[in-house]
Amino acid sequence: MTLLSSHLHLFSAVQRRAPPTATTLYHRNKPTTNHTVRFLCSPVVPAVRLDQRLARFVVPATAEDLLYNAGSAVGVLGSGYALVRAFDELTRKNILQQGLSRKLVHILSGLLFLVSWPIFSNSPKARYFAAFVPLVNCLRLLVNGLSLTSDQGLIKSVTREGDPRELLRGPLYYVLILILCALVFWRESPVGVVSLAMMCAGDGIADIVGRRYGSMKIPYNQTKSLAGSMSMFVLGFLVSIGMLYYYSVLGHVQLNWPSTVPRVAFISFVATLVESLPITKVVDDNISVPLATMAVAFFTFHY
Repeated sequence: MTLLSSHLHLFSAVQRRAPPTATTLYHRNKPTTNHTVRFLCSPVVPAVRLDQRLARFVVPATAEDLLYNAGSAVGVLGSGYALVRAFDELTRKNILQQGLSRKLVHILSGLLFLVSWPIFSNSPKARYFAAFVPLVNCLRLLVNGLSLTSDQGLIKSVTREGDPRELLRGPLYYVLILILCALVFWRESPVGVVSLAMMCAGDGIADIVGRRYGSMKIPYNQTKSLAGSMSMFVLGFLVSIGMLYYYSVLGHVQLNWPSTVPRVAFISFVATLVESLPITKVVDDNISVPLATMAVAFFTFHY
């Protein structure tokens, strides 16, 4: 054995007999890039998936959807209330006449409700949160119409003569139609969209124009004018097309426009004809116009 080999043999023997210089208390893991939770210095324990550790801190999707739709309903309700209060203030300051203010509320509040539908989520239950908005107004009309309470701003904004009992007729029918369209048709059907457009914009503008420029009366109904009926047909048609385009752009309805336009024109004509009939004392316009529009639109768009 050479001198060099003997030294190497002695060195390896010493290394085998030497105790470890430190005691390892924690297992040092390498950082991971998968879905497990580890620490750089941690006891040796089984890895736990990230979604298992955080599941109890995550808000369920259903609860999140409910909170979102509830917030949307509150926002729309607040916007509608602000609209009515604004026109009430304009009436109080004599900036607008009461009759004109009432009809503008009739037009804009329903259209605001219709425009707000896409704000709600795609959940099947979203329509119930939307319908909650006119339901609250329905309850307000009932308690004021029955004189259980007195909201003079509401009464002045939506009645002709300032009689609280008027709230139980046209205005009440109006909000009931809003509820019906939201629950039955919602935003997947053009029927509800056109029905509300004709009731709100069409019927509303007919009264405004008719009172100002309605000297030429309809032969079979001296309480209605040709100017009012023509304005109802034109504005009702334009607003219906505009609303359908709005919903089609957002992807809620798919329409064949070359066939949709004449269909909407025909529906607008029928709604205008129904509004012109001398049946106001028997059936309120807020019932006859939207129900007739629904019936015609249903058969027109489905056949």
